[in-house]
Amino acid sequence: MSSHHLSEDTVLAVVHKPGRSAPGCPLVLELCGPLGTAGAESVAARLAERHRAYSVTVGDDDGGRHRLSLLPTGPGEARPQPLTAELLADVLALLPGVEGIVPVTGHQRELILAAAAGAPGRHVEQLFWNWSGPLDTSRFAMAWQSLVDREAVLRASFDWTAAPRLLLHDRAEIEVVRHAHSTLTWSDLVKRDRARGFDLHRPGLLRATLLDAPPGTAAQDWTAHTWQPQDRLPPERAPVRVLLTYHRALLDERGVHLLLREFFRAYAGGGVLPGGERRPDIRDHARWLARQDTTTAHAFWPTTTPTTTPAPATAPVSAAAVRPGRPGSPTGHTGPGRLQRRLRPPQTARLRSWAAMRGVGESSALHVVWALLLYRAAGATGPLPVTFHVHLSGRDVPMQGAAGIPGLLGNPLPMTVTVDPAAPLADLLHQMRDTAFDLIAHAWLPADRIRALDGRDQDGEPADTVVVFDSRPELPEALLAELREMGVQVDAPQSVSGDTTLPFTLVAQHSPEGGLLLTGLYDRAALADGDASATLSQCVQLLRSLPDHRDPQCTVAQVLEPLRTCDVPRAAPRSPAPRGLALAELRPGEPLSDVICLIAVPGVPPGAYEALARDHQGPERIVALRMEGPAGDVSVSVLREMLAPDRRLVLGGCGPGGSAAHEIARRAASGPGTGPDADGEVAVVMTGVGGTAASARALARGLRSVQTKDT
Repeated sequence: MSSHHLSEDTVLAVVHKPGRSAPGCPLVLELCGPLGTAGAESVAARLAERHRAYSVTVGDDDGGRHRLSLLPTGPGEARPQPLTAELLADVLALLPGVEGIVPVTGHQRELILAAAAGAPGRHVEQLFWNWSGPLDTSRFAMAWQSLVDREAVLRASFDWTAAPRLLLHDRAEIEVVRHAHSTLTWSDLVKRDRARGFDLHRPGLLRATLLDAPPGTAAQDWTAHTWQPQDRLPPERAPVRVLLTYHRALLDERGVHLLLREFFRAYAGGGVLPGGERRPDIRDHARWLARQDTTTAHAFWPTTTPTTTPAPATAPVSAAAVRPGRPGSPTGHTGPGRLQRRLRPPQTARLRSWAAMRGVGESSALHVVWALLLYRAAGATGPLPVTFHVHLSGRDVPMQGAAGIPGLLGNPLPMTVTVDPAAPLADLLHQMRDTAFDLIAHAWLPADRIRALDGRDQDGEPADTVVVFDSRPELPEALLAELREMGVQVDAPQSVSGDTTLPFTLVAQHSPEGGLLLTGLYDRAALADGDASATLSQCVQLLRSLPDHRDPQCTVAQVLEPLRTCDVPRAAPRSPAPRGLALAELRPGEPLSDVICLIAVPGVPPGAYEALARDHQGPERIVALRMEGPAGDVSVSVLREMLAPDRRLVLGGCGPGGSAAHEIARRAASGPGTGPDADGEVAVVMTGVGGTAASARALARGLRSVQTKDT
C-alpha cells in the first residue's frame, strides 16, 4: 500500500490502559484502523526497527482490531516499561507508505506547532515569475513530479502527535493547475491560493498554479495585478504567470530556489531529471545536527543574569531592548501584515560603497540601523544592550553538501550588541560585523537549545524581531541559455506574500535592477498598520542617510538625529501565554451513563470532537476539556469527582490531544486507585493527526473497542 493511495480514512487509533504492570509483562496496545493483518504486521516490524529495546508481536482481535505486544529485551527487561510519547506517536504514524521519520528542532519545530494550531492560510509562502514562450503543461507537471521522486523533502508531511517531526512518504504528487486568463484575476488567484492552505498531515506541501495572459500580451506589460497589453504577440507566445505556493515550515526561500533550479533542468530535459535521490538531504542533515556538541555555545550564550552596565556583543539578553515600539494600546486587529519600501539602485550602490569603505558589508549597515530603531523605541539615553534575531540559512556549516540541500535548515539566532549614543558609529558597525561572524559558527544551533543554554523558558523568545538578508542562488547562465534555445524566457522569481511568528520580520533582498527591496512582515495584533509602516519608513530613511556620515568620529546620536522630530512607533503589550482549563459538554448522554472526556489542546483537528459527538450512537456523556498548559495540571481524581464519581471515565483525544490524555492517565496510574477503575487505571483512546472527519471516525473506532471490551 502506497502513501499515495491511502484514503482519508487512514487515521489510526490506539487503545491503552496505563497501569502498574508486573515485571516481565509486555506493554499491550490495541491498534484500531483499516489496516488488515499485513498492514498491522508492517507497523509492528517498523516499530521494532525504530525501538530496538522491544520485541513486537501482533495478533488479531475480534472485529479486525490488532493487539500489539511490546516486550522489553536486553538488560533491565524485567522492569515494566511505560508507553512514551515518542513510542505512541510512532505506533500511530508508521503506516504503510511512510518510509522515514525526520526529527526537527528549533525554528522548524515552532513553525509546525504554530501551523497546526493556526488558520489554514497562515505560514504559507508564495513566489511567482513570468514565463515567456511555449509552455507544455504536461511537461511542466512531469518535471515537478520528477523532482518529487528525487527530493525527499517534497514527499514530507508533518506529524505533531507528540514532538513535531517530518514523515517521509514513498510517493507524493505536486498539484499543477492551469487557468485561462478569463477565469480569475491575478490578485484573486494569489489570495485564494494562500487562504486555501495545506493539509499538513499529507505530503504535497508545495503546488504550482499557472495563469495565462490574454493573447497578445508581452511579459513586460504585466504588472503585479493587471494586464496592460501593448506589444502584440501570437497566442502561443503569450506569457504565463507561475505561482508557487509552499509551506514555510517545510522550505525556506533559498531552499525553494534550489528546487527551482532543478525543476528548470528537468523541464529542459524533457520533463525528467536524471539520477536518483539527492544525497545528502534533510535526513542526513538531521543526523549531522544530532551529533553536534554545544559545548562552545555555552561560552557564546552565557547564563542569563540581570545587567545594567554596557554589555559585550554576546551579553545576556534579559536587560536588552527587544520591542519594535514603545508600549501602546491593543491594535484590535489580527493576522499578518505586509508592506514594502525600496532603495533605488543608485542609493543602494552608494550605501554599499560607504559600508565597504568602513570594512563592513551592507548587511551590517542594515543591522546597525535596525539596532538603532530598537534602541530608540526603548527610550534610553545611555548605553543599552539591544537584541534582535538574524536569520542564517544554515547552509554555511561544516557538512559536506549542505549548501545544496533544499529544506528549512536555517534558524533565527539572537544577536545582542550594545548601542551607546556617545560612541562612534564605526565602533557599532564593527561590533555588529564581528558578532555576525561569530554567529555564523553557530548557524546550526536550534533556538530551543539556545533557550536551554541561557536559562530561558522554552516558550519564551529572546527577541521580538528578526532581520533576514536574503541572498538567493541565481539560475546558471548555461541553463538559461538552454531554455532560450527552446524559445523560453523566465524572469527572476519574486516573493508575493509572507508571514511571521514574531511581531516584526524585516526581509532585505536585491531587486533584479540592483536596488534594495525591504519587506516588512508584521503581526497586526502587535503593531497597527500605521506603526508598522512608520517602522519600515524610518528604517529606509536611516539607510539612505548613512552615506552622508563621512566623519570617522560621527556618533550614534548624530545618526539618529534625522528621526528627532518623528514619532516613535507603538507596539501593543505582549499577551501572556494562556493557561487554565475549560470544560464544555458536547453531548449530555443518558442518566448515570459513563463519561468520555476528550482532551482539547492546540493542534487537535478543529471540529473533530464535535463531529464525534454528533454521530455518536452510545449512551455516554461526552465532554471536551480544553487545556492551556501542561498535562500535569490535570488530575484524573478531580475529573472523576467532577464528571463521573460513580461511573466509568474514558479519556481520549486526537493527535496531541491523545498524547495529553495518555499523560493524564499515566500519572493517575502511578497513584492509588479510586473509583470504579481498578488500581486507578483509565482507558485512553488516542489517534494520529488527520482531517476533521477522518480523526472523528478513528476516535469512534477506538471508543467502540472500549465499549466492546466492557460489555
